[in-house]
Amino acid sequence: MLLVSRDEELDSLLAGRRIAAHLGELERTGTEGGPGGDGPPPDVALVCDDDAATRRLLALGVPVVRLSSGHRGTVTPLAEGAEGALHRVHRPAWLPGPWPATPDGTRTTGVLAPARMTRGRRRSGTLLLLSLWGVPAGDADAFTSGALRQLAAEAVRRTQRCEVVCDMRVESVRDTLEGLDGVRVRRAADTDVDALHADAELLLATPVLGAVALAQARRAPLVFLPPLSDTQRDLADRVARAAPVPLAADPGNPSLWDPEKPDPWSALDGITDDLRGAQRVARTLRQLSLAPL
Repeated sequence: MLLVSRDEELDSLLAGRRIAAHLGELERTGTEGGPGGDGPPPDVALVCDDDAATRRLLALGVPVVRLSSGHRGTVTPLAEGAEGALHRVHRPAWLPGPWPATPDGTRTTGVLAPARMTRGRRRSGTLLLLSLWGVPAGDADAFTSGALRQLAAEAVRRTQRCEVVCDMRVESVRDTLEGLDGVRVRRAADTDVDALHADAELLLATPVLGAVALAQARRAPLVFLPPLSDTQRDLADRVARAAPVPLAADPGNPSLWDPEKPDPWSALDGITDDLRGAQRVARTLRQLSLAPL
C-alpha cells in the first residue's frame, strides 16, 4: 500500500498518519512503481490532496482512495481527471454548512481522530500548531514576526514551555522566535503531533480540521490562532457556530490560558459523529487491497 500526503500541509500530514495507524498488516511501500519506477505499482493507494499523484496512480491501474483532508470552504474539493478514484472528504458531521456540490459517490468521513483518544495524566506546557499552507507570504511574515512571538512568550510565562510545530517556513519561524527561552520549533513532517498534544496542557492552533479533530476527540481545550487566510477564517466561523472555541486575539487575556475552562465540546454531545472516520477509510483501503475495483 502507498500513502501519499503533502509534507507542507498540516491537515494532509495528520489525516494520512491517523488513517495509517489503523492499517494493521498492510505492507507499506514508498514508491509509485510502474514503468520507470522502482518495482511494481502498489496494490492500493491513499492519496491525501495530491491531484497529480492521484492521476498518475490511476493511469497505472492502482485503486486510489483520494482524500481531501482540510477545510476548503465552498470550493469543491475534488480533482479533475480523477474520476476513477474513491473520493472522501474530511468533514465532521457537526460542522455547519453550506457545502459545495460533489460528484456522486463522494463520502464524508466524519472526524479523523487520533488513534490514541486519551491524554497524559501529567501534562505541561503549550502546544502551538501553526499551519501556513495556503497563506499569502506577506500575511505569514506579518504574523510570525508579530503576534506569534507575543503568543509564544506568553505561553512560556503561563505554562513554562511552548512547543511550536509548523508545516511551512520553519526556518523563518525559528529565526523569529530565537532568543525566547522555553520555546522549541519543530517541523510538522518530522514530529508526532498527536503524541505531543497528549502531554501538553494547552493547545493553540491555526483553524484547521486536524487540530479541531484532535481537541474534540480528547475533549481538550482549544484556542484558535488568528486566521491568516479566507479558508481559515471560514472554518473558524463555522466552528464558532457549533462550539465555543475562543480566538487568541489578545495574548494577555488570562482566560485563554486556563486549562480548567469548561469543555467546549459538550455543545456537540447531541450530534452524531462516532470519531471513527480514520478507521472507516482504513477499512476501505484494506478491502480494496483484497478485491480491487
